[in-house]
Amino acid sequence: MMVQRIAALLPDAEQRRMFGGRAFFADGNMLVCVRKDESLMVRVGAADYEAALAEPGVGPCDGTGRPMRGWVVVRPASLEGDALAHWVGRASAFVATLPPK
Repeated sequence: MMVQRIAALLPDAEQRRMFGGRAFFADGNMLVCVRKDESLMVRVGAADYEAALAEPGVGPCDGTGRPMRGWVVVRPASLEGDALAHWVGRASAFVATLPPK
């Protein structure tokens, strides 16, 4: 299950139930969230948003009907093998630039 894979990558992250799934936080900032359908919401930041959208299996995060800039959704088929670690690392790198909450 993806939640366990992420927990292994982020052993110190706080976990919370959000958006019908499980979200992972570092210093009070959300990094990623595994949704019910096993897709992954990933925080990439506004500067990396367009580049992230251009990657295979990635779409905008638009649960409210309006895309959330700085967040993308990666489909489960695009999270096999080392791809999950890539996306979690990308989110971690961005969140490390933010002040703690």
